[in-house]
Amino acid sequence: MDAGLSADSAPIPDLAQCPTRRSSFVRLPLFRLFTLFVLGAIASAAAATPPAALLDRAQAEARVDPESSRRHAEEALRQLVAQPDPDQQIRAHALLCDYHSERDRAAAFAHIEQARQLLPQARRPGLRARIANCEGEINEFANDTGRAAALYEEAVATAEAHGERELLADALFLRGYLSGMQGAFAAGLADLQRAQVIYEELKLPQQVRNTINGIAGLYSRVGDYQQARDYFEASLQVQREAGLTRDEVVTRYNLGRVLEKLKDWNAAEQSFNEVLRLSRQIGYVRGEAYALRGLAQVQNARGNHLDALSLLDRAARQQGETTDELLRAQILLQRGIALRGLQRPLDSIETLQGALEVFEKADSVGDVAATRAELARALAATGNWQAAYEQHVQFQTASEALQQRQLDQRYASLTAAKDKENALLQKQQSATMHALNQEKRATRLQEAVIMLVVALAAVLATLAWRSRRTSLAMRTLAMTDELTGVPNRRQVLSRLGSLLASGTGCSVLIVDIDHFKTINDQHGHLVGDDILRAVSAALRTVAHEPIELGRLGGEEFLIASPEASEIAARRLAERLLSSVRSLDLARHVPGGRVTISIGLTVAAPGDTVTHLLRRADDALYAAKANGRDCVVSRMPTVTAPAAQTTAA
Repeated sequence: MDAGLSADSAPIPDLAQCPTRRSSFVRLPLFRLFTLFVLGAIASAAAATPPAALLDRAQAEARVDPESSRRHAEEALRQLVAQPDPDQQIRAHALLCDYHSERDRAAAFAHIEQARQLLPQARRPGLRARIANCEGEINEFANDTGRAAALYEEAVATAEAHGERELLADALFLRGYLSGMQGAFAAGLADLQRAQVIYEELKLPQQVRNTINGIAGLYSRVGDYQQARDYFEASLQVQREAGLTRDEVVTRYNLGRVLEKLKDWNAAEQSFNEVLRLSRQIGYVRGEAYALRGLAQVQNARGNHLDALSLLDRAARQQGETTDELLRAQILLQRGIALRGLQRPLDSIETLQGALEVFEKADSVGDVAATRAELARALAATGNWQAAYEQHVQFQTASEALQQRQLDQRYASLTAAKDKENALLQKQQSATMHALNQEKRATRLQEAVIMLVVALAAVLATLAWRSRRTSLAMRTLAMTDELTGVPNRRQVLSRLGSLLASGTGCSVLIVDIDHFKTINDQHGHLVGDDILRAVSAALRTVAHEPIELGRLGGEEFLIASPEASEIAARRLAERLLSSVRSLDLARHVPGGRVTISIGLTVAAPGDTVTHLLRRADDALYAAKANGRDCVVSRMPTVTAPAAQTTAA
């Protein structure tokens, strides 16, 4: 993951070169001795910190104070000269490579080379994945996305071969992000979701949040801007509370891009201004350049093209201190728009052609389409209608390719949904492509200038219509457990919260499949999946509206009933037990019988979702302890009767 940039702290002045301060210390010798003693103690403490601890600190500070991270990594390397440790040295070089990757390409490659020379001596050969990840980022910044993709593939394969789980998640994150940028949304989403699962298993909450932001970025790329906005705004609160300024800069900039797509220019401007402030606070030059680019786009949208050019001049100076070629192209695109707005179409054309060259090399289909559309407008402003028409045709081709890719990738990402939903998406895809073909035939009959205007309007309308309909399907999928088809944890807990907030009372049951781990271990996960589907189907025959059913995760299900009576809830639990007992699973497990255990509770005034889940979970553990295949209740008051057990 790329690191940020922050300003160095002010150096301690040399007293011999400061006569005014020196004379002060002559008059106060004891104070001077005390100061020297404190400085010496600080230096001794730094020297006493072992390299591994320095590198832990460097890795943690990469997200908060990149300059401090660099200093700690360099200090660790200095200490490792006296007592070499190839694994720790490789780790230090990798951290410094991350730091330099977006600032100094030569320095970053120098650290990669030194790390590679140490690999034959390393105890962990899987560290090769960490080196490949950083080298991939360097190439990605330089717009060599083909080489970057190959390096990420190498990192994934290496980390998997050597069981390096965290490095595997890092490589999946980078590969997934790049895939999404190039339009392979389904592949990118699969990589990011897999990385999220690994980070969650390793208990790395910040990496989990960054991966969720990457998923939000994919939602933005396929046109579900509101979903992406919700993800980013939720992340910002977590990052602010944790003091992760570097991560907050990235998230807030991505939120600004979503607000651009939503045409909420005031909110976008506010977001980019905050990115600029935070980037200056930590000396993050690349973040400043991106913020200035965003502010320039806002000014272009408002017609303030001179202000936009001024902002872009500053952005270009900041970008010159980085290795980010796509950023340079984004700045050129906005400069081309501003120059055309200032009636300088020839300058605009030259600038836009420079941006187009970078975007085409990066295979950034959306940016290519946007740049060709601007080129068509600039050429039309010079009266070169033929060239404008040619650019417009290429713009249409790029837009249609992007639409086709989005449709294909969205469809691929939904293949695990119900057959009815897939059939609907396929029908919609066919109808959309038919409409596009009809539109294309119609526009060929018009004159060049009319074709340009009509095609642009038609493409925008098609994108808006398609995005609105498909985003509904994607949102439904996001709330559904892919394996069982019932609502997932997020959805069922949301419905429980709504039921609890209604104030009418409710009861909660947590259902757990008995001996499920043994089933998985003895018969395999495919059989385990079949058992989960069969049990969820049996539960659905009993728990139907207005009762809410959802999968909490693993072999656990949650049932929320509007019945506020323990007696009614227990009757429901008995029907659930009976429904599962009646399943014939002989083709999966010996004896063909699977049972469940149920923990039950009823809401009381003042209860929260957490209170209900905790009591129901306690009851479930009691049911397991009582021999399974039964229901145990836990009521909210301490004076309630002791829990009763109904055995099979």
